[in-house]
Amino acid sequence: MVSFGAGVADFTITTDKIEAERWWKLRKNIAEAQKAEGISIKHDISVPVSRVAEFIAQAGSALRNAFPGIRIVAFGHMGDGNIHYNISLLDAALNQAFIQQREHEVNRIVYEVVRELEGSISAEHGVGQLKRDELPRYRSAVELELMRSIKQTLDPHGLMNPGKVI
Repeated sequence: MVSFGAGVADFTITTDKIEAERWWKLRKNIAEAQKAEGISIKHDISVPVSRVAEFIAQAGSALRNAFPGIRIVAFGHMGDGNIHYNISLLDAALNQAFIQQREHEVNRIVYEVVRELEGSISAEHGVGQLKRDELPRYRSAVELELMRSIKQTLDPHGLMNPGKVI
């Protein structure tokens, strides 16, 4: 499926096994193909399925207004609202400096749209160290305490992923 703006421009439904395998191969190689263009600011976010198109439109508009000349690659598990949402510059030669100087601003725009749409700044890959400082901004004290409590219950000796976020 190819999406432009908030609408779908083209899509394919298949029951053919070989064609389905080709689509999966394409999907699985998106991240690898992006590496050829240089590094990206990567997001692993989720929003309610009913709001995926709204997220794509709002985040894309806000980012393009703030940073003309960006490339947005959105892919993943759209059917469950889990989106890999990656941003880089169209001019790969300027990409490294852009990311070093503007990554925090890009993240803030993406995360604010996610919050507005009642999503999560962390989907299938978890919070991790990179999002640790953002968590209190996007989760309540009660939610954070619940996360800590679950972690403590499941891992009372801190053996699973020691020294990490929660």
